[in-house]
Amino acid sequence: MKFCSSCGSADITHSIPKDDNRLRFVCASCEEIFYHNPKMVVGCIAEWQGKILMCKRAIEPRHGKWTLPAGFMENEETVHAAAARETQEEAQAEVANMSLYTIYNLPHISQVYIMFRADLVAGKASPGIESLEVALMDEAEIPWDDLAFPVIRESLLHYFEDRRHGEFTMHYGDIRRLENTELEIKHY
Repeated sequence: MKFCSSCGSADITHSIPKDDNRLRFVCASCEEIFYHNPKMVVGCIAEWQGKILMCKRAIEPRHGKWTLPAGFMENEETVHAAAARETQEEAQAEVANMSLYTIYNLPHISQVYIMFRADLVAGKASPGIESLEVALMDEAEIPWDDLAFPVIRESLLHYFEDRRHGEFTMHYGDIRRLENTELEIKHY
């Protein structure tokens, strides 16, 4: 951070403000404190007749890899609205009957993923601007070695396991990147 967005000063420090315990950007001129908090990523496992909606990414990161429709939550938006909007943007699809399914913390990149299970309305989808293609897939068709993000893999593994048992429960955990680039996945 180079300039204060409140007063325009270039006198920005990186310090721990009084009564705080973390480094923050602080304007030495007007004393404004700038908080940087985790980003929320929300999306859907959209179901239609035993298959789920998958999207092939047309954007970075992970261009050309497969994912569930998901993306960053916007200001003044609920998690439900954000998940539905992302499904519409990425797959030109409507969802209904949304229920919270997975929550994963990714502290190494300051993100929290929230995924919902939902019904894909009328089974209709087509690529949005952020997708090269979309497809309805059953478990055998999922391109497991070509998934964009570990959190998508974990959500899908839970989904298919729960479906085999005939009962869907809420799942949550942490996905951390270790120093040697391996992932540590902890389920609660």
